[in-house]
Parts: sequence; C-alpha cells; structure tokens
Amino acid sequence: MLEGIIGKKVGMTQTFGDNGNVFPVTIITAGPCTVIQRKTIEKDGYVAVQLGFQEESELKHANKPIQGHFTKSGVPPVKFIREFPVDEKSEVKEGDQFFVDIFSVGDKVDVIGTSKGKGFAGVIKRWGFKGGKATHGSMFHRRPGSIGASAYPSRVMKGKKLPGQMGNKRVGIKNLTVLEADKEKNLLVVKGSVPGAAGGYLLIKKSKHKMDTPIKGKEE
Repeated sequence: MLEGIIGKKVGMTQTFGDNGNVFPVTIITAGPCTVIQRKTIEKDGYVAVQLGFQEESELKHANKPIQGHFTKSGVPPVKFIREFPVDEKSEVKEGDQFFVDIFSVGDKVDVIGTSKGKGFAGVIKRWGFKGGKATHGSMFHRRPGSIGASAYPSRVMKGKKLPGQMGNKRVGIKNLTVLEADKEKNLLVVKGSVPGAAGGYLLIKKSKHKMDTPIKGKEE
C-alpha cells in the first residue's frame, strides 16, 4: 500500500474542539494521484512509484518526450510529479489511482512543502539576532558583529549564520493530526499549519515518528 500522496494547499481556517477551545487547521486538496511509472531494482536500482497529481487544469504544450512518458501509463500529462517508496512485494502498478482515503481521521502525517520566499534578509530577521543598541551614535543597529578571528583560524567557520536568502526552502512538519478525509471532494483537513503559501504543492506521508509536538524547519 502507498504511504503518501500529493496535495495542494488551499488555505487555513479554524475549528473548535470538544472542550470548546479553538485551534487552527489547514485545508489541502489531496489527489487523485495516478501512478505514472513503477521503479524496479532490476531496471532502476531501487523500488518506488512515480505519482502524478491530477489537477482540474491539465498540463498544456507538453513536448513529445513528456507525452510519450505519460502515454505508457495511459494518463494525460500532469504538472507535478514525485516519487514515493513502496515495498518490493507491493502490487501497485502503472495506471493505479490513489485518493485521500488512504488516510483516516486521527492518523498522524508528515507534510513536506516549500516555504514562502522572503528574499534577502539580514541576521535579525533571518536568524533572530538581538542586534546592537538603537541609540544615537551607536553605528551598530542591525549588524551581525564579528564572524571570525583574524589570527586563528583566519577564516569564517562553516555553518556561520549570516545574511542571505530567507525562505523558499524545502520544509517538513511532522506528526500533524488528520481531522477529516473527504474522498468525494478530495479534501484533507489537518490540525495546525503546513509549509508554503496557498496554492503550493505538498507531499503528505504517513508519519513514522512518535512525538507529541511537530518539529518545524528553522526557516518557514
């Protein structure tokens, strides 16, 4: 059985729990996803399936190599393709479709997406640095400070937090709870937030982690 599916973030809203507390939820359009290709150890060196996310608006102006790739599985070209690992003994084959009903209410899922791009940012916005005094004449308001010693090691150490591109990175959030899985409308509702803006593609996988709180990436 497939352990994940491709979706698209619709947006966020809020709902009420049994105790009356309000909490945020994210609505995701998940599936239908069609198996485009089956990867095998004999041919590809590993076992996986290539899933295509079928949207209402199909891919236009696909070139002949792309068209031929999809013709083998008998499905029209799609915009978004990702691979998911499967068991070698799995009977999943090309042309099979998977829907949001692979998840049930109460399941824990890991959601992977691309965070919002925020352009070039300084160390205060990007990493949460405190900065210098904001008084007159300090000349050290939002600068990063020293980034290394001149005598030894006479270089900037690898991994030093510096200004640079913020966001637009692959981010995963673990252990989100499924609140609703509507196969007829292809909608998945999960508790909490997921990476990226509305309209962004997401990979939703069954969680294999046992923890109480989700882990977020440093940059969202």
